[in-house]
Amino acid sequence: MLNPVKICSYSETAQERWDQFVLSQPGGTLFHMTAWKRTIERAFNFKSRYLLAEDGGNICGVLPLFLSSNWVQGRTLISTPFAVYGGICARDPAVRLALEDAACRMATEEQVDYLELRESEHVAGDRFITKKLYVTFQQQLPANPEQLLRGFPKDTRYMIRKGQKAGLRGVNNVTELDTFYEIYAASVRNLGTPVFPKKLFRILVEEFGEAVEILSIWNGAQAIAAVFSFKFRDVILPYYGGSLPEGKKFAANNFMYWEVCRNACENGLRVFDFGRSKVGTGSYAFKTQWNMRERPLPYQFHLVRRKSLPNFSPLNPKFKFATDVWKRIPLPIANALGPALVRLFP
Repeated sequence: MLNPVKICSYSETAQERWDQFVLSQPGGTLFHMTAWKRTIERAFNFKSRYLLAEDGGNICGVLPLFLSSNWVQGRTLISTPFAVYGGICARDPAVRLALEDAACRMATEEQVDYLELRESEHVAGDRFITKKLYVTFQQQLPANPEQLLRGFPKDTRYMIRKGQKAGLRGVNNVTELDTFYEIYAASVRNLGTPVFPKKLFRILVEEFGEAVEILSIWNGAQAIAAVFSFKFRDVILPYYGGSLPEGKKFAANNFMYWEVCRNACENGLRVFDFGRSKVGTGSYAFKTQWNMRERPLPYQFHLVRRKSLPNFSPLNPKFKFATDVWKRIPLPIANALGPALVRLFP
């Protein structure tokens, strides 16, 4: 008779084995790595509730979880906060089921409102409800960036060349963190969204090291766009990005993401992950113009005290007024208040 899978709480002694397992699994993401755990703990003081499955002393599944409690979202278990991907990373369906059972038990014991697993693939069974709000976009990268460029739609190529003809240039240097943050903070304010604390990005650089790239786009002596990206295995993921209004006439956003693609091709990366977008938003419309593969993100919810799915999306009419007001707040005030607000929506 086979020994049953053993579910354990994470301990620091398992760090290396945990990360090695994530790297060995097709479903593993950078958000499953322990560097993300340390980042969220250091930047937001959230309480981790990580679970791992062992079979014969070997890790065969992991589930990163955080307990979040605030007056907006209530008390929740999330895998994983501030991440586009998360959920269970398991060797096989039996291990996945064992981790699901453990997570649902924990949700009941902790008396949370709901358990959220940001899965990349649909989860079978009737105890989870799928929320169909987000999609992700990905593109295979050839070795030759010109081959990639030829595959983009005509209008997208035109916008890229518009930036090239304007003389825009990209600077790929992680030391440009302050430049990035200044542009990013202004950009998210203009979208009506609170900004993350600068401390978060400093911690990300410390925890992920060479896996971080910061690309800034310059028009002469002025930086007009910037993006903070992660490299994971052979994937480049531009994760936090923004541009100033001055960059619009130069198609700075198009030029910037082309530069990310071009650099990735030349450095041997083979997948461009355009990240998550809400269907029906401007971000979604922008990404559809790049002829990339669109894939739904079936986030899974297990309701405990709540009776219906939560809806904290900016598309929710209840948040429209707040979003419109935030766009008009002076930038220094938005930068001061944003970090306290953004942690309410992990």
